[in-house]
Amino acid sequence: MSKSIREQTWELEKLHLSEKAALSQFHKGRRFEKEECYVRTAFQRDRDRIIHSNSFRRLKHKTQVFLSPEGDHYRTRLTHTLEVSQIARTIAKALRLNEDLAEAIALGHDLGHTPFGHAGERALDLAFKEAGLAGFKHYEQSLRVVDVLENDGRGLNLTYEVRNGIEMHTNGLADTLEGRVVKISDKIAYINHDIDDAINANVLCEDDIAPEIRQVLGHTKSQRINTLVISVIRNSGDDIGLGGEVKTAFEALHKFMFQSVYKNEECKSEEPKAVELVTKLYNYYLNNPDKLSPMFIEAAGAEGVARAAGDYIAGMTDRYAVKVYKELFVPKSWTYDDEERAIERR
Repeated sequence: MSKSIREQTWELEKLHLSEKAALSQFHKGRRFEKEECYVRTAFQRDRDRIIHSNSFRRLKHKTQVFLSPEGDHYRTRLTHTLEVSQIARTIAKALRLNEDLAEAIALGHDLGHTPFGHAGERALDLAFKEAGLAGFKHYEQSLRVVDVLENDGRGLNLTYEVRNGIEMHTNGLADTLEGRVVKISDKIAYINHDIDDAINANVLCEDDIAPEIRQVLGHTKSQRINTLVISVIRNSGDDIGLGGEVKTAFEALHKFMFQSVYKNEECKSEEPKAVELVTKLYNYYLNNPDKLSPMFIEAAGAEGVARAAGDYIAGMTDRYAVKVYKELFVPKSWTYDDEERAIERR
């Protein structure tokens, strides 16, 4: 009997990947047993499940840094995710690691992000704590999305390696080198595309970046990404990381971005409104659980209203959260047609 395409891929992985790579044939299992696919490996299958999920599609309308940007060229959470995936695949391929695993982790790493980016995350974190829960972290929520919330509450049933990489992409150390590749690719992506967006928003210009940083990393986004990717490739072995003056310059660039963009009053001027919006929505559903969507009403019975309300709001896009807020808290306009109908009823 001829080998399946999946089995042929297994053989290719053994021949061409590094001994440090995670081989799809020997993945550590899923939460629920699943018959193997004839064509795709387990990691390829995980990637496809993530891409076809509702949570992945919603990323296109979730904030990256700038809240509800008007221009078409600002990043969203989806474009950020795609850039992380591209960088991770480049590094994984150069290190002869498993590109499919790195891609799956990268595509799923931000599925749990709230509307309005980190402002929404802070609002839910505080609301959770006030409701007696442990708090809210987007990376924990990303794991919850793929384990519990997707697929009408059945989850995506991903492999351990993908789930571990998603959970550890911000804090902690992934068990696989592919997961660690995604963690550093995330930082490379967001620092550089946030610079690009900030320049487009006239918040800063290239010359604002210290000359000593630009001398090491480069004078354009593409130059910086190239320098950082090459440094990761050259300095990675038993672990993944930058090296030498590139690492020092990148840390300085990260500090500069926090001072100039992430804590910039102009960039963050709308965030208090986003925090208020998310907080009011959460408190509304906490007190009116019957107004949750049917799936979350059922979840409230199993895990409590505080948890279910947070899950519901965390899954909202920016524009849907605004729409719901308006419906709940903003008085509807009295139109001429409404007035005419009222007169007719007299």
